[in-house]
Amino acid sequence: MKIVALLENTACRPGLAAARGLSLYAETARRRVLFDMGPDGSFLDNARALGIDLAAVDAAVLSHGHSDHGGGLAAFCAVNQRARIYLRREALGAYYAVLPGREPSYIGLPETEGLAERFVFTGECEDLGDGLTLFSGVEDDKTLRAVAPKLQEKTGAGFRPDGFAHEQHLLLTENGRSALLAGCGHLGIVNTLRAAERRLGRRPDVVFGGFHLFELEPGAPASEALLAATAAELARGETVYYTGHCTGDWAYERLRKTLGDRLRPMKGGTAAEL
Repeated sequence: MKIVALLENTACRPGLAAARGLSLYAETARRRVLFDMGPDGSFLDNARALGIDLAAVDAAVLSHGHSDHGGGLAAFCAVNQRARIYLRREALGAYYAVLPGREPSYIGLPETEGLAERFVFTGECEDLGDGLTLFSGVEDDKTLRAVAPKLQEKTGAGFRPDGFAHEQHLLLTENGRSALLAGCGHLGIVNTLRAAERRLGRRPDVVFGGFHLFELEPGAPASEALLAATAAELARGETVYYTGHCTGDWAYERLRKTLGDRLRPMKGGTAAEL
């Protein structure tokens, strides 16, 4: 099994594009999977530079309905004519960043008209075959995730806090090894990891994804408490974590004090083999 970060906020070498968003590629003996498509088509250029043929992808997954993960959806469909796109129906909602004193800013998916025939709407747990499982329904222990009040959904009755029903995660298992791909982990990486463990019966060997901790206030007691609890939980077992995008530099360094080399940067071009 091979996992490659096609696009992230940063790149691991010159010649690769970087953009605030995320796109991952996973390859097993029998499957080729694209997980998220970044904010635009930059991931396509990086895939070519990395020698990855996205026309050969047989399944695409949208982790949630934010544009920094699904902005390149149409670009992917233009180069790949066959892969089904697995997403939560709620991912098509109207999502906004709402800040005091500012106009709400739309952060949902771009127009998807013409792509609907490629969509497969997923439930709480979906077996895609060949060791691929999509799951949502993460139990939300709010003490184990960063609060994100600015992330909201627009409804007919106005704005309401985003409950992240549009978020899903991918487990890949092959030859006794397993990987968890998580886009942002808005409900908390610990909560997400526990949900994966319930399905696997153990911790995954590797995790790729954002931990959504970038908005924590450095040094604040609540931030320190959350990071201490997160680090202690992630330290259980022997899982290796590749993270970036929405994790944040300060949170990354605090977690690394506990996790050491088991916490690694997930820059564009980063690859891992299991």
